[in-house]
Amino acid sequence: MKHKFLFSVFIIFFIFVFIALGTWQIIRLNWKNNLILEIEKSLKNPPTELSQSNKENFLKIKTSGTIDFEKQIYLYNLNDSGTPGFEVINPILIDNENYLINRGWIPFEKKDTPEINIFDQNNIIGTLKTQGRKNIFKPDNDIKENYWFSLNREDILKFTGKKFSKYIIYLDGDYQFPRPKKITANISNNHKKYAMTWFSLAISILLLYLYFRKKNY
Repeated sequence: MKHKFLFSVFIIFFIFVFIALGTWQIIRLNWKNNLILEIEKSLKNPPTELSQSNKENFLKIKTSGTIDFEKQIYLYNLNDSGTPGFEVINPILIDNENYLINRGWIPFEKKDTPEINIFDQNNIIGTLKTQGRKNIFKPDNDIKENYWFSLNREDILKFTGKKFSKYIIYLDGDYQFPRPKKITANISNNHKKYAMTWFSLAISILLLYLYFRKKNY
């Protein structure tokens, strides 16, 4: 009898755990949906002067500055078609503050060619985006060869000798090379699927428990 009681407690405990996990995913789903709506709204707004704005993630801005082409960073990445190449990233000084500006994607053969640095520094339109963390599975940067896999803050400091804003400016505009990266609200949102998985496990365990309880009691 004692064993049956402990078994019941054990099963009920796990059912509540799975329900709690499913409920947490529903909370995360609502948060993520609200975030996506905020991003979409922000991206539809006209660009504001960077120096006159409260900086925030996904804010559309316009500004001007002085780009450092000597410390140009080539970040390995795929374009929208899945073709490997580089994203071209430069230090830029705007109102005495250092930023990184992501000017877009180029194929490998365009690296270090003069044509990719034809750029209007006095008319910059883009989107602010918080710099993400390094993925632990990415290789280390080859600073000497200027071949980057992540924008590691320590490596950037070694390479440029400067510290930068936490926001990266993603350039917008009609440029052929580098081709600016389109910023959208298309972010991962699998919380509904995760919630259904946890609730399904809870229901399955409950049904199995009731079946064995009816059979053995």
